[in-house]
Amino acid sequence: DGNHALFYAPYSANTGFYYVRNNERTRHFFNSLLLAGDLILSTKSHQNALIALLSEHASMYGLQVKIWERNLEEFPGGYSFHRKRDFMKKLVQGKLRPYIFHMSWTLNKQNKLKYYEQMGEWYLKDQCRNHAVSDILGGMTYENCCAVEPIVNCHYRDKPSKIPCKDSPPIDKNGRSFW
Repeated sequence: DGNHALFYAPYSANTGFYYVRNNERTRHFFNSLLLAGDLILSTKSHQNALIALLSEHASMYGLQVKIWERNLEEFPGGYSFHRKRDFMKKLVQGKLRPYIFHMSWTLNKQNKLKYYEQMGEWYLKDQCRNHAVSDILGGMTYENCCAVEPIVNCHYRDKPSKIPCKDSPPIDKNGRSFW
């Protein structure tokens, strides 16, 4: 996802979204990750553990690791959201249609949800939020949970938005309006 801090080296990988080919090396890698609970607990991060194991398995077992650079239009993330205003304007105007948008570089789940709502990329109705999958599968229907049109709400004027959010407060200190 573009973070170049030392503990993300050498790959700067993000564990929020990844594609893995099913082969002997990747099965061995993920088996090792499953058995690395102590590493996850000691680093307090599954991402740090995964990255450490990526390096180990690449050097010891020939695991091939490919990381997309953070500026791909097809797979943008939090770096684009927070730092590439022109890209985000094209995205919210419908001029770009990425395959997936991973909201990395974001403090918490609450902000991620607000950012997706503000971008016009949120489709889960409130009555289905924070329910167990069994509740949703057991009685709630697709029609009850999923909106046909995006749910758009303004939260912060200084973050990308589908509609102008000029009357909303900024989230960043001295944050200027996105529009």
